Amino acid sequence: MFRLRPTTVYLTLQAALALCLTMIFTVAAVYRVQTVGMNPLQLVLVGTALEIACFLFEVPTGVVADVFSRRLSIIIGVFLLGAASILEGSIGLFGAILLAQVVWGFGYTFTSGATEAWIADEVGEAAVEQVFLRGVQVGQLGALLGTGIGVALASIQLNLPIIVGGGLIVLIGLFLVVTMPENGFKPAPREDRTTWHTMGATLREGVRSVRGRPLLITLLAISAVAGMASEGFDRLWQNHLLVNFSFPSLGGLDPVVWFGIINAGAMLISIVAVEVVNRRLKGRPHNAAVRALFAMYLLLSVSVVLFGLAQQFGLALAAFWASTTLRRTSGPLYTAWLNRNIPSQVRATVISMSSQSDALGQIVGGPLIGLLATGVSLRAAMIVTGLSLAPVLLLFGRKGTLSGEELALSQ
Repeated sequence: MFRLRPTTVYLTLQAALALCLTMIFTVAAVYRVQTVGMNPLQLVLVGTALEIACFLFEVPTGVVADVFSRRLSIIIGVFLLGAASILEGSIGLFGAILLAQVVWGFGYTFTSGATEAWIADEVGEAAVEQVFLRGVQVGQLGALLGTGIGVALASIQLNLPIIVGGGLIVLIGLFLVVTMPENGFKPAPREDRTTWHTMGATLREGVRSVRGRPLLITLLAISAVAGMASEGFDRLWQNHLLVNFSFPSLGGLDPVVWFGIINAGAMLISIVAVEVVNRRLKGRPHNAAVRALFAMYLLLSVSVVLFGLAQQFGLALAAFWASTTLRRTSGPLYTAWLNRNIPSQVRATVISMSSQSDALGQIVGGPLIGLLATGVSLRAAMIVTGLSLAPVLLLFGRKGTLSGEELALSQ
């Protein structure tokens, strides 16, 4: 097999997946509303089905990645993501989309945790934060290209970007089969791989790693609260713009084209923002990154509330861009912070627990926001979403978190 450098594979994976997923996500909400005819509650329930799948399978697949092979786990996950996308785009029914999201969530759990743990083991903990940030940047470039391709394909047929994007994701899986190395991971002995004992022991060690370290408990709580806030925003922001605003008449552009422009603008701003954060925090102590995360979540809460309150399209657009940029910039900082505090042998399992906490938050918060959007208004749903981020600020402000007193957790 032709193996490439781990960093090359990781950055290629981030860029290619972002391109494909953006092709799909740029039109998915419009496809679900205009072609399938889904209401706000159904839009959120589709997301809830995905998150339930993530919640149920996150830790088991994370344990598989720690015991067997992170490379294998990632490859399986990528193939499942592609298959789920093809299913959704091929059958325009609510039930089919619901099933596709369950498969998508199952596939995602194979990549979640395993991808971050794989690259951390391959390049080392000292270098991985910069790799994560670079991954976000190349991902934004891939997503920018994916936006243009998605809009172009959607102008032919609305479901075409979803089907084509799924097919390309399958090709990414084949690329990984050929090129992806795995040298930093030491799997369990072969004689133990067919038993549940090793999996159970790895999972118990991951739980012990969390229970004995207050900072990790705080991190998981932050994931849960952030998940509660993110689900409603992710599922309903496009519907909010479709229902509550008139798009500018410039060129008589179709709404799906406007969503492509909106996404492209968010990506360009995010690329610049990540580079600024990368340069300002490079070589800085732990508490500098934590304080930056606190400021980002504070501004995120304000921007989401403003997105709900805005009456003019321009103000709503600015608030959306601010919200999206803050989320995309804070993501790699949080991931790097989490990685610093986890022993290598259970890294994928504990990262998966963080993702599971996020999924649990989305499972609880998503339907409530969907009911609020359906029963009251989409504006009210956005305002409540922004306000629900307040507990994250309290968690960041707890003793030991901002000061970094609990940093040396893996020793």
